[in-house]
Amino acid sequence: YVAICDPLRYAAIMTKKVVIKLTVSAWGVSFVTVGILLGLTIRLNRCRTLIMNPYCDNPSIFKLSCDSVFINNVYGLTFTVVLLTSSIGSIVLTYTKITVICLTSKNKSLNNKALKTCSTHLVVYLIMLLSGMIVILLHRFPQYSDYRKLSAILFHIIPGSLNPLIYGVQSAEICKSLSKLFRSKPVMPFS
Repeated sequence: YVAICDPLRYAAIMTKKVVIKLTVSAWGVSFVTVGILLGLTIRLNRCRTLIMNPYCDNPSIFKLSCDSVFINNVYGLTFTVVLLTSSIGSIVLTYTKITVICLTSKNKSLNNKALKTCSTHLVVYLIMLLSGMIVILLHRFPQYSDYRKLSAILFHIIPGSLNPLIYGVQSAEICKSLSKLFRSKPVMPFS
């Protein structure tokens, strides 16, 4: 937001101190929320040992327990709702402000850069959000365990694989190099 809407003051606003505060805040909130989740998970007794997921996540561990996981589910769902609401809310607010700046600005170069940057960020975020939501939703429906396994694997593969492609398409140099590569390659017949 600052880079697009107030680029001349970017260095003054995004000082090392601000970046450190933002980083510590992000890591601190993550450690606290995951620490609480871990504490709630450790207290559970397990009567099963087979994890029916490609990797070990909290809902898979809950399914191993014979104890009530009601508190874990309430905390997990509350945390997910708060995280998604704050994340989506801040993105909507920021992108709305950026859109207003672009609509009121007469600078076409600024508008094009903002559009390219924001659209790629938004596409990557939406892919990650959709992939994560599918995994979370499918944990609630045991009859779709095979789809959940597939979506859990794809959650780790698809966003990471698409990031370089999405951001690479934004770069004019990469687009030129790729078009040159595909146009100038002669097809060699097999001997």
